[in-house]
Amino acid sequence: MEVTSADIEAEGRARGLAARPLSIWVVSDGRTGIQNQALGLAEAVARLTPAEITVQTVRWRPAFDRWPSALKTPAMLAPGSFDPRDVTEWPDLWIATGRASLPLSARVRGWSGGKTFVVQTQDPRWRNDRYDLIVAPAHDGLSGPNVLSITGSPHRITRERLAEAAPAFAARIAPLPHPRVAVMVGGASAAFDLPPAHAAELADRIAKAVSAANGALLLTYSRRTPEAAKAAMTERLSALPGWIWDGEGDNPLFAMLDSADHILVTEDSANMATEAASTGKPVHILPMVAKKAPGKFARLHADLQARGAARPFDGSLAPWAYEPLNETERAARAVLAATRRA
Repeated sequence: MEVTSADIEAEGRARGLAARPLSIWVVSDGRTGIQNQALGLAEAVARLTPAEITVQTVRWRPAFDRWPSALKTPAMLAPGSFDPRDVTEWPDLWIATGRASLPLSARVRGWSGGKTFVVQTQDPRWRNDRYDLIVAPAHDGLSGPNVLSITGSPHRITRERLAEAAPAFAARIAPLPHPRVAVMVGGASAAFDLPPAHAAELADRIAKAVSAANGALLLTYSRRTPEAAKAAMTERLSALPGWIWDGEGDNPLFAMLDSADHILVTEDSANMATEAASTGKPVHILPMVAKKAPGKFARLHADLQARGAARPFDGSLAPWAYEPLNETERAARAVLAATRRA
């Protein structure tokens, strides 16, 4: 086989990357649920090879925030935002998530002179050819030569991270009886709603199941959970042994997942279902009030059910086992392999 100059250059780049830590920038608007997708993927890459991760937050001035990505320029960025005009050395790997990052992600290859490998998670729905790799949820149905489809989205949950979080909350959780039931409640979205009457009905079903099993409850609400729904659920569940986190202090979610025997998640969040399925613990899907056909959520839940990870909540807490979902690591391996070929 003839060795070309391009082969020699690629090999040189690979050796250079191997000789020093990979520089990774994680780019998003800073919202936890959005940022954790890019950060989780970056951390998974860093578990495979030495790397230095830097978090960059992109925010646009309010007047320009909803402008089309094609019209946005760095001059429209908000004070304190990451600004590409300040960059003197671009990273090896740019991993971005969310609409706010798109106007920058689509231009990074040009700005960096081709040095930076650009990864966008989720379906960008804009200039998909501008990114070296798109890590997209399979339930979105995106395809293309630069698309890697995974079940759900990248996230930060690993067994080790959950175990590390547990000691800080052991005094609150360790005395609780088994089975421990972690409940992750979402809220209103474009596809689903959680009115008080439905929230009360869900709470009654959860309370009945936990009580019948002589277990304990570990519950967290989302920022999207309506206050009326919170009140209805809290009123009906507060008598159970356990902990309903009120949002004050450090977030105990990882510790709750670590100690849980069962995990219940509302059907409105692909992230919550994917994170829960990464634990290897039974995942029960709680129904919400649909505003429209569930579409991609139904496809995700069907995928998780086919893998043995999730089932619709039927009021019982019968245990089952399955191979934990590990799609974030699979994506990280694909990213690392692609950067070495680039």
